[in-house]
Amino acid sequence: MEAMEIDSQNILQRKQATYTSMDDTFEIHKETYRGQQYSQIYYTRLHLMRTLLYSLAPNWKPHLPVCTILELEKDRECIVVGTLYKHMKLKPCILDEYSKERSVTPLVKPHNFMHPDDTLVLEDDSGRVKLSGNVLLPSIYVTGVVVALLGKETDAGDFLVQDVLEAGLPPQIEHPLKSGEDKHVVFVSGLSVGGSTSNPLQFQLLIDHITGHLGDEKEQGIAAEIVHVVLAGNSVEFPRGLLNGQNLASKDQSRLSEPIKELDIFLTQVAASLPLDIMPGSDDPANFSLPQQPLNRCLFPGSSAYNTFRSCTNPHCFEVDNIRFLGTSGQNIDDLEKYSEAKDKLEFMERTLRWRHLAPTTPNTLGCYPFVDRDPFFIDSCPHVYFVGNQDKYKTDLIKGSEGQLVRLICIPKFCDTGVAVVLNLRNLECHTLSFGTEFGS
Repeated sequence: MEAMEIDSQNILQRKQATYTSMDDTFEIHKETYRGQQYSQIYYTRLHLMRTLLYSLAPNWKPHLPVCTILELEKDRECIVVGTLYKHMKLKPCILDEYSKERSVTPLVKPHNFMHPDDTLVLEDDSGRVKLSGNVLLPSIYVTGVVVALLGKETDAGDFLVQDVLEAGLPPQIEHPLKSGEDKHVVFVSGLSVGGSTSNPLQFQLLIDHITGHLGDEKEQGIAAEIVHVVLAGNSVEFPRGLLNGQNLASKDQSRLSEPIKELDIFLTQVAASLPLDIMPGSDDPANFSLPQQPLNRCLFPGSSAYNTFRSCTNPHCFEVDNIRFLGTSGQNIDDLEKYSEAKDKLEFMERTLRWRHLAPTTPNTLGCYPFVDRDPFFIDSCPHVYFVGNQDKYKTDLIKGSEGQLVRLICIPKFCDTGVAVVLNLRNLECHTLSFGTEFGS
């Protein structure tokens, strides 16, 4: 009896945190497709960004006039705002793919489509002009980015760029005062349950750690500080051979549902202990184009019974204890890597924030819904934490904006390949990893 009393005194209570979903922007409710083209989303993006850049121009170059492309005059210095278009020699074309399908030589898919001869063009609603000079590098920019350029028209009819103004980091809500209390958010991505590289034991170890079923009292005390879990895409992987557009036999249908059932068993254990957000990824049973809509709750009969389970959009925006998070399952950054160059994925992430656009390559090379009167990927408020899932390795950095903004950037590695989850401390936005290995001796 006495032993039982001692145990009851040492029961650990999991810390609690407030949660607010901000996915309304990315949800498609009353949108209807009436055959509209993508020109509307580009027009909306240009209008939003032009208003912003016009307000910044007087502080940048107060003595120079702002004009449209149609109003350019030879040798007259001015500022012009427009959308960049990158002409790429190696960019894949559907007609090329069709013709090469019929030829004997296989179609090579390069990792990056950059070429030294790539050129940039600036467009606004009055016209377009080819850009020249060494200030604006084609290797850094992609089609869809809106910028303000200082320069003048040359004899050849090009616009010689002398300086560039980007929108910069958006305003940030004030960082909550440090409470002195450690609370953690765990990020996992690329579980690929059902795939050849998936390791169920590895994932079970992670769940046992999060839910406090592993380790001594000290370990359990650390686990009790975890207040939220985010699954950032590609949680399941289906057998490729089954998805060929043919009608499936009943045994194949059950094979197709196995990965989801297995994932639901795992997630039920997490949802029984603490709040859980699941985002769709490129391999998940969700719509292909961004923004991806939440995975249907009927796929998760076990975990969705808990009010702690939330199926979210991709991109996903939310607040935990007034700390704002913004993240994707990785498609936006992976696409930037194909059409531009940077030293690492963190630099791509920082560029999207400075351009104030989460996915600038939509809809040119990355699929997105043809919105008519809004661009949901426009970043109007700077997050405190910006994360991207399904990356090759873990990377993190803390960047500062010109107005004192502080943003924690996180690249979340694929769990199926690395066995690594990322833990963020809400108190100071510091990060560390949780690594799980299950190697057995022969």
